Amino acid sequence: MERYLLICAFVFAVVGSVEDARTRKIPNQLTYLGFIAALFLRFFMLGWPGLRDGLTGTLVGGGIFFFLFLLGGMGGGDVKLMAAISAWAGITEIVTLLIAAAIAGGAMAVAVMIYRQRALTTIRNTMVLIQHHLTVGLRPHPELNVRQAHTMRLPFAPAIAIGTLYCLSRTFSWG
Repeated sequence: MERYLLICAFVFAVVGSVEDARTRKIPNQLTYLGFIAALFLRFFMLGWPGLRDGLTGTLVGGGIFFFLFLLGGMGGGDVKLMAAISAWAGITEIVTLLIAAAIAGGAMAVAVMIYRQRALTTIRNTMVLIQHHLTVGLRPHPELNVRQAHTMRLPFAPAIAIGTLYCLSRTFSWG
């Protein structure tokens, strides 16, 4: 049953990825529809326990991304997409989904950093961010955040799709 939910999650994540890469925005209609459909199908297919798992997954996955949004490191569309995909994945896959998406996002960031020849700038900015958070706490940096026009941004929806695909691939027996 989880496989079918993850297939749906992957479809929503791919659509979100295409929109994010094309327009740098993830439509609210997609994220809201994905969230509502996930909870409805979880309840229809798995009953109250399935609904609870979907809501818990949403709180964990969406909550972590919301925290990153508050720090200025993540866009609002990414938060809503992760919340919707987490509703499909449920609590059983949320840790795997978050780790796989983080690894995919990190690999994408390193590739872009190397391609744009911004390795030294990125390392310097990372050190500035660490110092900022150690001195002023968990507040967005006034200049180094996704809300600033000059900041280099990376669409994160493809990383969410890759993480979802990884979770889906684990439901198949390959041996």
